[in-house]
Amino acid sequence: MLNKIKDLIFDPYPLRTLAKQIVKKFGAYEDRLKLGAVDRPEYGYCVYNAAALAKKLGYKRISVLEFGVAKGNGLLNLEYHAEEAYKIFGVEIDIYGFDTGEGLPEPVDYRDLPYHWKKGFYKMDVPGLQAKLKKAKLILGDIKDTSKEFFEKYNPAPIAAVSYDFDFYSSTVVALKMLEADEKYYLPRFFCYFDDVLGTEIELYNDFIGERLAICEFNQSHENIKLGIPYHFLENKVIQPWFNKIWIGHFFKHSRYNDFVSTEGQ
Repeated sequence: MLNKIKDLIFDPYPLRTLAKQIVKKFGAYEDRLKLGAVDRPEYGYCVYNAAALAKKLGYKRISVLEFGVAKGNGLLNLEYHAEEAYKIFGVEIDIYGFDTGEGLPEPVDYRDLPYHWKKGFYKMDVPGLQAKLKKAKLILGDIKDTSKEFFEKYNPAPIAAVSYDFDFYSSTVVALKMLEADEKYYLPRFFCYFDDVLGTEIELYNDFIGERLAICEFNQSHENIKLGIPYHFLENKVIQPWFNKIWIGHFFKHSRYNDFVSTEGQ
């Protein structure tokens, strides 16, 4: 009871919160997603908009990746959003989850925040998760190895959305390097979610450590591939914390980058 009172006191939009609870039970998926009345709305946002872009470009099938699966709740959530997006756009969505299966490895150096992360965090129950998954594929092993064989082994449909949740700078660097693959493996623009870029007074994230450093270095070293912050969120009347964890990847030299996807008669 005390926690509910505290939540009410600190909630700047109590009526909106109440509306979300109602819509979450009775609303259509698109309405729930727009209001954030779904589990992991950041995943829903990326999957939904990735499918919408794919539809406009004429793609029948796309891929969604999650780097850092841990217990698997995120992967299961991606399956849910992929199913809902398919009902709306008719675009098939394949899902791949990358993880060691053994939890976090040993931090390489200060850039991996060893003052916050420890080896063994987030160990996976592999058989238990495999039994729950409907369509997502688990790719287990060190990302340094699995990233090299992924495209040849799986020949994935164009990647349209990616969740980066490896926690470490070092692992994220390797995952971002996969963006250098042939353009056929990506949409010209894709939706990204970076989980560990805000944090608290413990992590004290900045552009010189963790995922933020990996993003900065990637942008500095790639002229024709950039990860950028989407400013359209600033138009929203209510700003959600996860808005600040979304990046959009742009392949400026992609052969379909300039294909028209907007509305006619503007």
